[in-house]
Amino acid sequence: RLSPSIIVLVHRGEEILLAKGANTRGNFYSTLAGFVEAGESIEETVHREVFEEVGLKVKNLKYFSSQSWPFPNSLMLGFHAEYESGEIVLQEEEIADARWFHYSDLPNKPAMMSISGWLIDHYIQRMG
Repeated sequence: RLSPSIIVLVHRGEEILLAKGANTRGNFYSTLAGFVEAGESIEETVHREVFEEVGLKVKNLKYFSSQSWPFPNSLMLGFHAEYESGEIVLQEEEIADARWFHYSDLPNKPAMMSISGWLIDHYIQRMG
């Protein structure tokens, strides 16, 4: 049995939004993610999760890829999204830090075996 979830790379010009989870082990930043709620479309989940976790509105969602993720039995649906408006306001129980980073100057990021790493790498390739 799988639980659907989204994972999204938000971009603004040459910058990408990366966040450090409140319960994340290790010192790395990643893309935003969250579970789909009953009665919600995948696209609605992207908008809700980004707004809940960092207070930003996004637009122009583009589906990227999916990845089965065993923690805890989810199917992650990956998106790229463009920043629309807002200032970063952290959902502190979920997010320890979130910032805009220029694509050529990124902090420690997830391994390339994860969809988060794929999203980031794809954006860097598009910009380079």
